[in-house]
Amino acid sequence: MEKLHKILYIINDNQYVNQRELADKSGLSIGGVNGIIKELEELGYLIIEKEKRKSIYKLTESGLKNLEQSIQKEKNKKIKMHQEINKKVTQAVILAAGKKEEFGMPIAFLDLDEKKIIDRFMDILNEHGIERVVIVTGYKSEYYEEYAKKNKNIVLVKNDKYKWSGTMMSLSMVKDIIDDDFLLLENDMVFEERAIKEILKSKDRDCMIITSESGSGDEALVEIRDGYVYKMSKDIHQFNKIDGEMIGISKISYKVFEKMLEQFKENKNPYLNYEYMLMDIGREYKIGYKKIDDLVWSEIDSMNHYNKFIKRIYSRLLRKEQEIKINNIKQKLKDILKIEENEIEEIVPAGGMTNKNYLVKISGQEYILRMPGNGTESMINRVNEKHNSTLANELYIDTDILYFDEITGIKISKLIENAETINAQTAKREDIMELTTSILRKLHTSKLEFKNEFDVFSEIIKYEDLLKKANGKNYEEYKDIRNKVMKLESQLQNLDREIKPCHNDTVPENFIKGNENKLYLIDWEYSGSNDPMWDLAAHIIECDFSEDEEELFLQKYFQTSNIEEKYKKKILIFKICQDFLWSLWTNIKEAKGDDFGSYGIDRYNRAKENLLKL
Repeated sequence: MEKLHKILYIINDNQYVNQRELADKSGLSIGGVNGIIKELEELGYLIIEKEKRKSIYKLTESGLKNLEQSIQKEKNKKIKMHQEINKKVTQAVILAAGKKEEFGMPIAFLDLDEKKIIDRFMDILNEHGIERVVIVTGYKSEYYEEYAKKNKNIVLVKNDKYKWSGTMMSLSMVKDIIDDDFLLLENDMVFEERAIKEILKSKDRDCMIITSESGSGDEALVEIRDGYVYKMSKDIHQFNKIDGEMIGISKISYKVFEKMLEQFKENKNPYLNYEYMLMDIGREYKIGYKKIDDLVWSEIDSMNHYNKFIKRIYSRLLRKEQEIKINNIKQKLKDILKIEENEIEEIVPAGGMTNKNYLVKISGQEYILRMPGNGTESMINRVNEKHNSTLANELYIDTDILYFDEITGIKISKLIENAETINAQTAKREDIMELTTSILRKLHTSKLEFKNEFDVFSEIIKYEDLLKKANGKNYEEYKDIRNKVMKLESQLQNLDREIKPCHNDTVPENFIKGNENKLYLIDWEYSGSNDPMWDLAAHIIECDFSEDEEELFLQKYFQTSNIEEKYKKKILIFKICQDFLWSLWTNIKEAKGDDFGSYGIDRYNRAKENLLKL
């Protein structure tokens, strides 16, 4: 059929063409052309008239219609850029150079309850695995410069020509920073978290979020054909049909970004916006979409927009997000436990530093559901955790586990009745020290065989690699301090280092007191065979024991007032190692968007002080 259309196209252009010319122009043989001419006559697409000895080829109405259809099909054909789908995206670009004078600040710094719009952006991106955020600034860039000081995963690029350029100019400025697929966001909007979740899930590596028309009067309208974006414009008069509205959330592959940059090299219009450049690429390559009809979102272009959003939309957005989270948790519980929805009576957030925990009530029984935090899979071996926590449960020092998925890290455990979480202050009481030292001694003297060994020096190397991948930074004098810390390994061996089952994260909050004064030790994420003095050192520094309190704690553990010096020295060495390791851990988390204030640097400085003591 393609050959027939090729001949029809040539004849349509010149009805006086002869068969030799048809052969030359089509690349077919004269015999092949002759056969096609006969077939076109039989189909009724072509009639041949004679003028003297010359043949005149004329397309019939049906021939012309068939040619039109074939050309239209060719127009709609687009190239699939990538064979690989579902590529993990860890970078984002926020376009934030624009000027809105009536606010007197970048829109991203407007208030949303107790946080700013930019805080919400960063929280959502961090939650979904975005490790580096490039922000293109312009108007009042000092706001972002100050903000970036506390967010190590932010990279700033300034567009000094923001007054005289469009968003494509801003996007082009990240070419030396972006090195892989990325999310592209506009800063003048607030949207539901699921918009990011859905676009990251999309099989199309180049795609955009679209919604139903908002009626704002400034919509970027979209037409879809054959499952891909066909047309986009703010001019409604250009459309035969409208399938939705682009809101300013896109996923761009690195290859498409390179093509956008290549075309922009010839740009003579500095006011070009990136979405129209993207559509230029979309004429030849497939640009996908994800439509979320009921997405709650708002563009904020004016004070009127902002006031309307705060008064009418924001509370609805938060309710919708919470409802979706609860429904997702309900579905997980139904699938995991094979229960009906009416058996799930209550779901309440229960905090968590590394993970997200929920109190769930099922058929009158209360449990704690743990949803692993983003990025924990690279730092925690869930197979080891499941094995070790199961053994701890059999030793009756942890709660009953109802469900544990070592792949996802989701865990459901029985809630401790009348629970009292130990804190740094209550841990200093003598009666609590009796309980904590008793449970640690029980663990350390047990015959439990953990699957793994927790070696701090190997962990330091692993964390350094993770920090490098997250583009994080080390503290000053790091190399010198690191060398001193790594040399402590030989000192430990000379002090008769022991290998016993250990918890390795004995912060006071991991000790829970229940009924009848029974103490539980929870959260075995970092557990593994280690020297028991690690657990003692961890508890001492996490509870900020004074020298006298540390002395009492050790007497309780060893059940004697005569503590051997080798144990005291090992504890000091492990204090140094822990402060050093967890300062590294903090840098990794902060490189991925978390904010721990001075926690990391405080621990690093204390490690340096204790090195001097040692």
